[in-house]
Amino acid sequence: MAIRTIEVREKVMARNDEIAATVRERLRENGVTALNLVSSPGAGKTLLLERTLAELGAELRIAVVAGDVQTHNDASRLEALTDHLVQAVVTGGACHMDARQVSTALDAIDLDRTDLVFIENVGNLVCPASWDLGEAEKVVLFSVPEGEDKPVKYPRMFREAGCAVLNKIDLLPYVPFDLDRAIGYLREVNPEQQLFLTSALSGEGLDEWYGYLRSKVGAGIGG
Repeated sequence: MAIRTIEVREKVMARNDEIAATVRERLRENGVTALNLVSSPGAGKTLLLERTLAELGAELRIAVVAGDVQTHNDASRLEALTDHLVQAVVTGGACHMDARQVSTALDAIDLDRTDLVFIENVGNLVCPASWDLGEAEKVVLFSVPEGEDKPVKYPRMFREAGCAVLNKIDLLPYVPFDLDRAIGYLREVNPEQQLFLTSALSGEGLDEWYGYLRSKVGAGIGG
């Protein structure tokens, strides 16, 4: 049974990679950049997206594919902030999104009127690391209340991600968190990874985050 399970998984992953390749080409042809936003639950993905849509939406045409396990709550928060569709994907309990779900979601987005697509993945730092969604880059969030050791506890995700965001830095004066140690752990896993220190609540560090987004769109990096 173990051998059969491995064979089935390999076939599923291979099919996912095929679909991801078609998603990536479709986005490239339309000049759209796609970023796969991943984190643990509660790290602040949705609030970061809310701030980004509110403050950058007039400059960049941003669409969001919001993945959630059971509800449309995140999508409902975001749809008031963008004229472009926020497509909700309910995974029915799965611990990650897959390329088929993203491909289907893109059918409802006018890619000719879109510069940037955020894929807000399910809150999980294990499963999404293995699944290509056709994105240009994974962006991994972790937050001050979670502790310094997220990069070494989930090294594959931090190796796979093109950049990292340490969020909720407004809490640094109030919780036991060693910033130098957190950065050291990150560099241990991914020495060249770009890191942004942000507070989606206070707005600290968001200008640098917005600069990163502008650079990805400006470079014409499709999905």
